[in-house]
Amino acid sequence: MAEAFDLVVVGGGPGGYVAAIRASQLKMKVALVERENLGGICLNWGCIPTKALLRASEINHLLHSLDAYGFAADNIRFDFAKVVKRSRGVAGQLSGGVKHLLRKNKVTVFDGHGKLAGGGKLAVTKDGKPVAELVAKHIILATGARARVLPGIEPDGKLIWSYREAMTAPALPKRLIVIGSGAIGSEFASFYRNMGSEVTLIEAMDRILPVEDAEVSAFVHTVFEKQGMKVLVGAKLQGVRKEGDAVAAIVEAGGKVTEIKADRLISAVGIVGNVEELGLEGTKIQVDRTHIVTDAFGRTGEPGIYAIGDLTGPPWLAHKASHEGIICVEAIAGLHPHATDTLNIPGCTYCRPQVASVGLTEAAAKAKGHEVKVGRFPFIGNGKAIAMGEPEGFVKTVFDAKTGALLGAHMVGPEVTEMIQGYGIARTLETTEAELMHTVFPHPTVSEAMHESVLDAYGRVIHI
Repeated sequence: MAEAFDLVVVGGGPGGYVAAIRASQLKMKVALVERENLGGICLNWGCIPTKALLRASEINHLLHSLDAYGFAADNIRFDFAKVVKRSRGVAGQLSGGVKHLLRKNKVTVFDGHGKLAGGGKLAVTKDGKPVAELVAKHIILATGARARVLPGIEPDGKLIWSYREAMTAPALPKRLIVIGSGAIGSEFASFYRNMGSEVTLIEAMDRILPVEDAEVSAFVHTVFEKQGMKVLVGAKLQGVRKEGDAVAAIVEAGGKVTEIKADRLISAVGIVGNVEELGLEGTKIQVDRTHIVTDAFGRTGEPGIYAIGDLTGPPWLAHKASHEGIICVEAIAGLHPHATDTLNIPGCTYCRPQVASVGLTEAAAKAKGHEVKVGRFPFIGNGKAIAMGEPEGFVKTVFDAKTGALLGAHMVGPEVTEMIQGYGIARTLETTEAELMHTVFPHPTVSEAMHESVLDAYGRVIHI
C-alpha cells in the first residue's frame, strides 16, 4: 500500500529541505526523499566546506603578512590533512543539523532514490531494491545538479579533479591547472594559490568571472596576477595529456598553442541538472539543456509536479533554491507569495578578493535601454578598510538616470559578501538613490563605501 502525504519532496538540498520544513509549518504532511546526504551538494560538497577551506587559506595568507601588523613569527607551517579534515567536520556538523531540523518539524525522511510513477505516485528505491511507494497531490523535484564533464577531461580522481576531489585532496599539489573561472573555479584557484600552489587559471571567455561586471572581472584578474597566479583568458583547451603522476593541458590563446604542465587539474566548467531516472518520460515536463522548465512558482507542465533549485534555470545558487522552495510551497498552500525576481538574487564569490553583486551590470543595463548614472568608491578611501590592512577593491552602483532606481550593485574587496544584502534589500524595497543617500551608515565600517558609491553617482561623494 502506498503511503499518503500532502507533499513529497525529492532531494534534500537547500531547496528541498527548506521546502519540506516550510510545508510542515503550513500543517502539511510531508515526506522528503534523499539518496545521499541531507543538505545536498551545497552543504556537503559545495558552499559550506569550500568556505571552511577558504578560511584556512585566508589565515595562511595573514600569517605570512604578519610584519605589516607589527608581528613576527618563525617556522609558520600547516598540516594540509588537518585543513581538509576540519572542512569535512564542518560539513558533517551541519548535515546532522539538517537531520535534526527535519525531525523537529515532523518531516518523514526516506533514504533512497525517488522516481515519478504516475498518478501522483513516487517509487522509492535503494540500490535497486524497493523502499516505499508514496502518493501525494503535490510532488516537488529538487534533485540539484552535478559538475559538467567535458570530453577529454573526465575527472579520474587522481590527476583530473572535480570539486569533490579538489576539496578532499590528500596533499597540496605544487602545480595546479584550473579550467573555468566562474565562482567555483575562481574559489579553488584562490584557495590553492593562497596555500602555496603554483596556479594557472584558464578561461575560454574573454574575461574571468564572466557573469560579473566587466570592471570587477578586470580588477580580480589584476589582483590574481599580483598574487602570482597565471591567468589565461580567451583560451581554448585543445586537449589534456596525462604523463605518469602529472598532467599537461594544451591551450590555444592569442593565436599561439601552449602546453602547460601541472601535477593536478581541476575541471570547473559549469553544471548539468540531475534529470535522469526521475520518471519524466510520458509527462508534460519540459527539459531545456538538462534543466526543467518551470513558471515563477516552480510549476512544471505536469499538474501537481513542481521543480526548484539547480534542477531548474539560472542563477544556480543555494539561496535561490531555498527561496524558490518557500514560494513554491506557499503557492501550493494558496498564500499568494510574490514571484521570484532573479535580478534581486545576490551572487557571491569567496575568492581573495571577495566578489558580490546584485541586479544588472552596467553593460546589461545599457543593453536594456536604460540611461544610467554610475557611482564608484574605492576602499582606499575607506578608513575601516585601511585600518584592516585591506584597502584593495571598490563598490560600483548603477542607477536609472530618469527614475533613480537602483539597477545594480557590484563590489569587490574585504567582506563584500556580507554587505551585498544591503543592496539586495534596497532592490526588494524598490529603493531609489534618495533613500540610500538619506540612510545613515555607521562609522567606521567598510559599508560606508556603499553609501559613498551612491553619492558618487550623483556628484556628491565626500571622501575621494
